Amino acid sequence: MDEGTRELLEPLPPSAKLVYYVLEAEGRFDQTGLAEETRLSTRTVRFAVEKLTEVGLVEEGLCPRDARRSVYHAVSPAERDAADEPEATADSATEADAPAAAVAED
Repeated sequence: MDEGTRELLEPLPPSAKLVYYVLEAEGRFDQTGLAEETRLSTRTVRFAVEKLTEVGLVEEGLCPRDARRSVYHAVSPAERDAADEPEATADSATEADAPAAAVAED
């Protein structure tokens, strides 16, 4: 586990850490599967997944067999980095274009 993941997990409750470790080790689960695997209540699993999603450690997707159900998976450090790159590129392009636009208006 990388340092960034540890830092994101540190302030979270133990239930969220457990859910993250299960998702990281075992792959995708729906809420019921996570509750069975972790032996936590579905309400606790729902809370844990919500906290993990807020900090970007877990993503929600549709169940391929039943689109009414959600499945969750741990987001790898590489996935988090890739998601951050387009934003950084867009920000730097905007900053680079801003002085030219200001000069053109004068």
